[in-house]
Amino acid sequence: MAAFAPDEGEALRDIEADSKDSVLNSALVPLQYPTGEGDVTETEFAINAEKFHDAFAADVSPEQARIMAATQRPISALGFSQRTRSPAWRSLPSWAVIPTGDKAAGTDVLRRMAERAGATIVEADGSHVIMISQPKIVTDVVRQALRKVTR
Repeated sequence: MAAFAPDEGEALRDIEADSKDSVLNSALVPLQYPTGEGDVTETEFAINAEKFHDAFAADVSPEQARIMAATQRPISALGFSQRTRSPAWRSLPSWAVIPTGDKAAGTDVLRRMAERAGATIVEADGSHVIMISQPKIVTDVVRQALRKVTR
């Protein structure tokens, strides 16, 4: 559901670098957090609250986007640089909901990864938070997947 499906050895920073649709990198704000090892810190990223609505959640109300921006959890920089291991989609069936207006992950990147994974793809108008703005579509795809794998 608006999700990356990286292959073995890929890192999100490399995947995102190819996107023509994503504006996320220009909306990220670097923050520092203590590691607990003396004065050592690590970097994490949050989405700039002023850019959050457009970059991440364009299909929810401005008020809801403000709440989402205020309550977002930052992501460690390591999440963008670590290489992935063997993906589950190599051996399991997969489904994907591709939001056609995803400016965070990038619709182009999501579509390309889902196709490579051999996923059953459903496209829907929406942003990266398609599960909030279009919950019925997402629920229908989850139910379709459940029916298929429990037969």
